[in-house]
Amino acid sequence: MDFELPTEEDVEVQAAAAKVGKYATSESGDTLEMIERPLGGVSFVLADGQSSGRGAKQISNLVARKAISLLAEGVRDGAAARAAHDYLRAQRQGKVSATLNIVSVDLATRTIVISRNSHCPVLVVNDEGLRLLDEPSEPIGIRARTRPVISELPLAAGTLVVVFTDGVWTAGQRYGRRLDVVEVVKEMQGGEFTAQQMADTILDRAVALDEGRPADDISVLVVRVVAKEDEAEVRRMDVRFPVR
Repeated sequence: MDFELPTEEDVEVQAAAAKVGKYATSESGDTLEMIERPLGGVSFVLADGQSSGRGAKQISNLVARKAISLLAEGVRDGAAARAAHDYLRAQRQGKVSATLNIVSVDLATRTIVISRNSHCPVLVVNDEGLRLLDEPSEPIGIRARTRPVISELPLAAGTLVVVFTDGVWTAGQRYGRRLDVVEVVKEMQGGEFTAQQMADTILDRAVALDEGRPADDISVLVVRVVAKEDEAEVRRMDVRFPVR
């Protein structure tokens, strides 16, 4: 997915995702949604329901729909995340959890806002270098007063945000190895990789470590800001998925 969003800094925002379900499971428990923000920009919501399969999908759908509906009305990201938590906790009596990440390209503030309710870190590259946003964060749906961890970055060329579910974080673990996402991104950081190529590469490495049989649902979201190369104001989106 490529979005060309005009800003004062004259940049282009690329966003892309790659997803695959747990091996031998009919349905992925991860849900990724996108919505345009009423004051300009887009928000991406990535939810991972507890466990896997159809039950997990129902949970992640419930969470993502609630967050997306509020973001579409102009509700702030943190408030949308807290509301999704309250809704899941009320609907499932505090017995079911989900992780929730919201990444927003906010043109009103010209920032990228990252909201985390997940034990998985978010990888960020900008003028401060490469780092993990790994402050302790709880999944939603269980504990009262659960809040997201919020980070905000300037919308500037050279910024990269990589978000993933725990299928990436634990890839290869049953074989005594783990994926080093930081090293994978470092390999691509200096090249001319698109956001889609980055997402595909991370997913492919995770699946390979699981020897082609993912031990969990895997989702990767990449948001990349690059210098704008032409004057066109066209927005583009490309979606591909297999049908069995």
